[in-house]
This record gives sequence, C-alpha cells and structure tokens, in this order.
Amino acid sequence: MVPTPTPKPDTTTPEPQPPAVAPQPTPKPADAGDEEKMLPDPRSADLPADKMPAEEVACRERLKTLGVEFEDHKAESNPEIGCSIPYPIVLKSLGKSIAIAPGTELNCPMAEAAVRFAADVIQPAAKAEFGADLKSISQASAFVCRPRHGTRKLSEHAFGNALDIASFTLSDGKTIEVGPTPPEKDGKFLDAVRKAACGPFKTVLGPGADADHALHFHLDLEPRRHGGTFCQ
Repeated sequence: MVPTPTPKPDTTTPEPQPPAVAPQPTPKPADAGDEEKMLPDPRSADLPADKMPAEEVACRERLKTLGVEFEDHKAESNPEIGCSIPYPIVLKSLGKSIAIAPGTELNCPMAEAAVRFAADVIQPAAKAEFGADLKSISQASAFVCRPRHGTRKLSEHAFGNALDIASFTLSDGKTIEVGPTPPEKDGKFLDAVRKAACGPFKTVLGPGADADHALHFHLDLEPRRHGGTFCQ
C-alpha cells in the first residue's frame, strides 16, 4: 500500500477583525485654546456711558487751556482681544507751538501727560542744549490693539495709554532721532528727556532696554501697585 502523507497542522493565520468599538481620538483639554487668549484686564470692559463723565470733560477743558488741538474720536473696543478706550481723543498738537504727527489717538489722561511733558521738560531741554525751540514730535505708535511683544498681556497701547516717540524736530530744522548711538550732543538731550520722563510716566523704555525699543522712547501710564515706576 502506498503510504499516506502525514497531514500538515493548520497554521493559517486568521484574518484580523475590526475592533468592536472604533478607537476615539484623545480629547483635548478644555482650556487648550487659553494659551492664545489674552490675560484678563479689567479695563477691557470699559465702554462709554450715555453722558461723558465729569473727569473726561475736565481733562478736555485743561487741554483747551493749554492750547492743544485735538478732536474727540468714537469709542474703541475689541471684546475678542480686550482693547478698549471709551473716550479717545486724537491729538493734532501738543500745545500752541508743538506739533505731533501722525494723528495720535490716546485716552485723555495720557494725552494731557504728554502735552505737559513736552512743555515742561522737552522744550526747556531743547532750548538748553541746542538754543532752539521744539517744533514737532514724530510718534511711532499711540493706540494699537495688540498684546505686548511675546506675551499674553495686553499692551498699554491697547488702552490708548502709551505713546512711542521716534524723533524730535527743532525750530532751526534739526531733527534728533531716538537710537542706540546718537551724536554726543543729541545723546545728552535724549538722556535728559529720558531721565525726566521717569516719574511723570509709569513706564519708560528706550534704546538698551530691549530690541523692541531700540529706535523710540516708550512712555505710558500703566497703573502699578504702590504707584511705582519701571524705567529701563
């Protein structure tokens, strides 16, 4: 008889079957998007009232007395980002003989602080150092709806509470630009202005503070605990 070959064991691999329940994607944490949101600021809720408050009216009267050209502007508000100025003004001048350009949108207290600083500090410093009057200021930034660079905290610019100054022009046509290596005489004037700004303003930044402020002075009235200042 012909021998029958021994049958091979059944080694067929079973076909993979789909799982009883489809795998679900890992849920994102509920606050995953918070990293991109601005940190809360109580001023973000500020909106104009039906009637302008007495302190805003008084501020405008003081500006008129100082010979400032300005116009009221409609309220600025961006709930998504948090920017807000309920009673903004646009400065056309910093007094009877000092222009500012381009048009500068600020809240009234910041505008008044800039006007008084130009008359009480910048004008005398220009006269002392160069024997000429301050004719105009070129601003680099006023109201801008944005955070501070590289942070989630709203900039003071977002509340019209900050002014960046790029250069000063005198009555004899000379222009003094803010920068890291100004000529000696220009540097002496810029140093005097910068030092005097620390006090009237709560934040003063400029060349040497960081790369963002290499070409302008940043001045603001950020409310600080105990009324302190940050000048760098």
